[in-house]
Amino acid sequence: MLPIIAIVGRPNVGKSALFNRIVGKRIAIVHDEPGITRDRISADTEWDGVPFTLLDTGGIGLVKGERASGEIVAAMRQQAQVAIQDAALIILVVDSRDGVVPLDHEVVRQLRESGKPIFLAVNKVDSDNQQNLLVDFLSLGFKNVFPVSAIQGHGVEEMLNEAVKQLPAAGESEIQNPKSEIQNPLKIAVVGRPNVGKSSLVNRLVRAERVIVSDVPGTTRDSVDVPFSVEVGGETRPYVLIDTAGIRPRKKVDTSVEFFSVRRAELSIERCDLAVLVLDATFGVSAQDKKIGGKILAANKGCIIAVNKWDLIGEKVQKEFVEQLHHILFFLDFAQVVFVSAKTGQGLSRLISAVHAVDHQLSQSITTGLLNRNLADAIAARHPPVTSGHRLKFFYATQVSVDPPSFVFFVNDARLVHFSYERYLENCLRKRFEFLGTPLDLQFRARSREDSRD
Repeated sequence: MLPIIAIVGRPNVGKSALFNRIVGKRIAIVHDEPGITRDRISADTEWDGVPFTLLDTGGIGLVKGERASGEIVAAMRQQAQVAIQDAALIILVVDSRDGVVPLDHEVVRQLRESGKPIFLAVNKVDSDNQQNLLVDFLSLGFKNVFPVSAIQGHGVEEMLNEAVKQLPAAGESEIQNPKSEIQNPLKIAVVGRPNVGKSSLVNRLVRAERVIVSDVPGTTRDSVDVPFSVEVGGETRPYVLIDTAGIRPRKKVDTSVEFFSVRRAELSIERCDLAVLVLDATFGVSAQDKKIGGKILAANKGCIIAVNKWDLIGEKVQKEFVEQLHHILFFLDFAQVVFVSAKTGQGLSRLISAVHAVDHQLSQSITTGLLNRNLADAIAARHPPVTSGHRLKFFYATQVSVDPPSFVFFVNDARLVHFSYERYLENCLRKRFEFLGTPLDLQFRARSREDSRD
């Protein structure tokens, strides 16, 4: 665990913009609408050689005109409180243009009770001639007051230079081996339509209320990285779960906030190692599920299909559901199907076992000799087709990479490779080496017989 700096404050003061500025990436959604950030957004970063985890939090309290259910507001407050509790240092963000408002005093009162070091970031001070905007905030009684502009970067460097001086040293923050495997955990994106139970599944896996769960569609907005680990074969394997917003059809996305949420979810598929596609057992397999599955396949990612809410259906229709699933998601026939219930915990151990299996399969490497013996057997069982009087000939094959496993087949003419024969070779590889939950990348390159002897 790295020492944590938590960014807190009332809604719409620029917390997410400051978070993105510090980590140097557009991770948190920034929008003029209040209350966009709801969950704790985290990112590991460093400043002046000092590593730490930065947390972005939802606004504490409601502002006039903000709309949110009482359940979501309470959950946002709880998420912010957990961030405050875990933090080694807190950056309180206020809006210089609004001056000190009553809600700022309430936030300050809560933060002082934590006993943590607090830096006051007076945001939206875009130039030195606006220093007079700090006067009102001196009444809050903080020693460390910094005028900053999250958008332009003004004053952020000066604040961080002082902040990292107050963080615990590496030994005090329980860092045992910064270069260990934990720095490269398997990234698992939990994706699907809205309200299929993605956030509930994440919370159940990590055994904590890490992300906000609500029946209100669109509750999750940002993509939230949640680290956790599993004991496998006597070894601790680190993972990062990525909770994502529900992906609706583009034509039904009617707000800019939802557009950015959906885009974040799609980017999570691209940056993950393994995608868990969550389906709703009570709804069946939809056209939108098929589109999301297509995005997983196009990104060449490992895949597990988790059918959630199975406790509401029972075992009787499992066979029919699988038949429907394989009919609609035929292109993901390599993915293992796991029936789970985020509510009761049913099937969670099978899901974790499937994750571990795919993790292993993604990095599986086949020696050239073994691969070519399997290729020879496949050709003997089913000869390549003849096209316009020309027969496809194979010289040899080799695996060139893993994650996903990629193979190059050297042939006399790559144009003679028909899709059906490529599919046949893929099935032969899966029958011999399994590659459960793993896409395979088959490439065909033309090479003469003389060249193949070099």
